[in-house]
Amino acid sequence: MKIVCSQDQLLAKLQIAARGVSQRSTVQILSGILLNASGERIELSSTDMEISLRVPLEARVEEPGDVVLPGRLLLDIVRALPAADVTIAQPGGTGAAQIECGPSRYSLNTQNAEDFPQLPVPSGSSFSVDRAAFVDTVSHVGRAASKDESRPVLTGVLVELGEGTVTMAATDSYRLSVKESALPGATGDVQAIVPARALGEVVRISTGDSLEVSVQENQVLFGMDGVWLSARRIDGQFPNYKQLLPQTFEHEIAISKEELLDVIRRTSLMAQRNLPVRLSFEEGSLTLAAQTQDVGEARESLPVDFHGDRLEIGFNPDFLRDGVESVEGDTVRLKLISSLRPGLLQGEDGSFWYLIMPIRLPS
Repeated sequence: MKIVCSQDQLLAKLQIAARGVSQRSTVQILSGILLNASGERIELSSTDMEISLRVPLEARVEEPGDVVLPGRLLLDIVRALPAADVTIAQPGGTGAAQIECGPSRYSLNTQNAEDFPQLPVPSGSSFSVDRAAFVDTVSHVGRAASKDESRPVLTGVLVELGEGTVTMAATDSYRLSVKESALPGATGDVQAIVPARALGEVVRISTGDSLEVSVQENQVLFGMDGVWLSARRIDGQFPNYKQLLPQTFEHEIAISKEELLDVIRRTSLMAQRNLPVRLSFEEGSLTLAAQTQDVGEARESLPVDFHGDRLEIGFNPDFLRDGVESVEGDTVRLKLISSLRPGLLQGEDGSFWYLIMPIRLPS
């Protein structure tokens, strides 16, 4: 195998492909990137068995073939090369691969391409959707997904596609984020639990106006400017998020989003060791306070349109900040029942809602 391509083109494509390289697997082949050159088509492939990437590369094929190179090391080498043409060759198709660029010469041990896993390919049932709307929806809910792999279903995002719409939901059991959006191009009735990490990569690497989606029995594939990202569907029953939303609330307070965010950021500096931020509502005002023993405390008030008996509720400051940041528009609508019941954050149009569990405050 022998190919020649520009350093900047190779670097750009390797930076995408390297995102699928396994960093902790004991299976050595998963730490590599498969370079396949056949005819005029060159493709870089990587997988950690949760997500997979197939990335096209513009290059001149002087000798077809395929080889598995160490992914992270290859990326580091190409990043350090001068801006010139890069030649990657494996004479005879066996042994070490040679990398040349200007005066630089490298020899890298390779792995057998036949041992590399076969990656999913899009089926004929794929359809094209509006990329910006899909990415925006992911950005609203993705951070609420759990990182605790002992409950795999909560590490995913529930994606429900309808006729021209998409609804996504994510929860880590302490908060629940739901966003419904118009999605031009969406068809049929499709539901899948997709790893939050995979959707995060779609947000990170996707460009252009459209996004190809192919939902298969065990996989969901996303196509972006020739790049295909595939993710295994997570098996299990996602919580019925509609049943978790309280039907009525005792209080509904409209607050300036930026003003509230600023106060949360300042007071949460004193909420260390997983301690909560205390929200105290009184007639016409809201006071946020945080205290860490042997460190200090912070307290700040802002005017709000609150009426009724005094109400105090505590929230995880990071979760509260995430929810407020995800709200669209200039105003956050905070709905409350009591100090021991979940609070709800919504924007002005109601298409996004964020349910957050309270933390019991010491008396």
